Amino acid sequence: MFVARLPADDSGPELKRPKVYPYPVLSFSEEDKIGTIQPHDDALEMTLRIGGYDVERVMVDDGSGAEIMYPDLYKGLKLRPEDLMPYSSPLMSFDGKIVMPKGQIRLPVQTSPEIVEIDFIVVDTYSPYTAIMARPWLHTLGIVASTSHQKVKFLSESQVLEIQGCQATAKECLVAAISHRPRAKSSALVEESS
Repeated sequence: MFVARLPADDSGPELKRPKVYPYPVLSFSEEDKIGTIQPHDDALEMTLRIGGYDVERVMVDDGSGAEIMYPDLYKGLKLRPEDLMPYSSPLMSFDGKIVMPKGQIRLPVQTSPEIVEIDFIVVDTYSPYTAIMARPWLHTLGIVASTSHQKVKFLSESQVLEIQGCQATAKECLVAAISHRPRAKSSALVEESS
């Protein structure tokens, strides 16, 4: 809790009063976990309106510095190579491989009444997700994300709005990612072939 210290006078000890905020505060409590399976290590996955369509399997990653669009969404939005702006900086995928982007595209992302234009880097690599929403989107809207609570919160017209994640879809995406991973040779087989 934040406290404001008032100057002490000779009549007694220093008084502590809670700091009063003139606007709503974004925070999470144990009540925000109601409806989630606890404990868990699930990614924060949700449905967002991107380019005018409700898009499922969007992962919110506050550790990433760029919004990413994967082939399923690129094809689903019927985008063409000529719709993309050049983007030539290589990216590193989850499996540690270098990926060269196909390009970049700016699309509207609607979050309740708020609509912001976001630059997506389009990559042609497998992912169980359709897109990754990262710090640029989070910071533009002032979103606070909590994987533990499986939701994001943000202010809109002095109200706290929230979007709930979907743990079932997050688990499906994890299974799909593990299933898609190439099988590694066991160390015994590697030693025999040497």
